[in-house]
Amino acid sequence: MAGTLIKDNLIAQLDKLPYDLQLRVLDFIKALFPKGVEGKSLLRFEGAIPAGDLELMSKAIDENCEKVNTNEW
Repeated sequence: MAGTLIKDNLIAQLDKLPYDLQLRVLDFIKALFPKGVEGKSLLRFEGAIPAGDLELMSKAIDENCEKVNTNEW
């Protein structure tokens, strides 16, 4: 019941806005929803990368990331 009142009020207020502001409201509403996919939908990929490859990736990250090369600039 309360949800219907809110929707009706939103629509009434939205109808009073010019088109460009209606688009801004729509963009704002879309921004409220999380992007991406749920983690459980990714479970089908579990085990897809061989353990040895994961170890190599982890080692490369440990050795090469978060280092600053002061001569790079």
